[in-house]
Amino acid sequence: MAWFSRSKENILTETKKKEIPDGMWTKCEKCGEIIHKMQLEANAFTCPKCNYHFRITGIEYINILIDDGTFVEIDANMTSVDFLNFVDTKKYSERLAALMKKTGLKDAIRTGYGNMNKIQVVIASMDFSFIGGSMGAVVGEKIARAIDKAIQLRAPLIIVSRSGGARMMESAISLMQLAKTSSRLALLNEKRIPYISILTDPTTGGATASFSMLGDINVAEPDALIGFAGPRVVRQTIGKDLPPGFQHAEFVLEHGFLDKIIHRKDMKNTLTQYLNLVWVNNPKLRNENN
Repeated sequence: MAWFSRSKENILTETKKKEIPDGMWTKCEKCGEIIHKMQLEANAFTCPKCNYHFRITGIEYINILIDDGTFVEIDANMTSVDFLNFVDTKKYSERLAALMKKTGLKDAIRTGYGNMNKIQVVIASMDFSFIGGSMGAVVGEKIARAIDKAIQLRAPLIIVSRSGGARMMESAISLMQLAKTSSRLALLNEKRIPYISILTDPTTGGATASFSMLGDINVAEPDALIGFAGPRVVRQTIGKDLPPGFQHAEFVLEHGFLDKIIHRKDMKNTLTQYLNLVWVNNPKLRNENN
């Protein structure tokens, strides 16, 4: 028999719920730390205890990198078309409409230009909440137009990748975006305009097979999942067990596919240093008209 008993059930839990308003606190998925929303935002949406990087939206990443009040969005109203009348668990057209309403996005990427520590850049930032950041015709076209904008402005290009790969609902059209974006980046390279690729969690499939790994400088966030096929598919293909940490940023860096792993809080200033070295302090390159 217990020595003491509560006069009311769950009284401590009820009190705690009253003291902590909904939406004000977040639990770290890695270490379990309870973090206040304002503290999380001030820390660039990373855990102050274990440095776990929360997945964030495309516009949140743009706000981290781009100076306040300088971002100008381009091609904001482009939307995908269900030209195959594709149906899985629901119609593709219905899925698109539902996601547009839920997320406020037209598709899985936002593009535009602005200043990063007073350096003009063109930026494209993907959003995983829109069909897993998958690449369809709109994603490919908006990246291509962002590259064209970088050439027009003669401004460095930054792409923040967060993608599950090609969008199966658009069949071969989605696969064409790999060649489309890659060839456009080759044109950017001919114009000698720098391109920095930021790989965040996750960057997989067609994105990895095209624009995400084609940067003049490829950087990633800590512990980001980076790969082409999933671990199960790779294991079945090669018939071997995979090494520890396979397809995470640290493993990819060790094997030469990344230039640096950068904490999100340091991303803006580190990229600024890179651009100062290769672009800002090279007026001859910046003023080329080829």
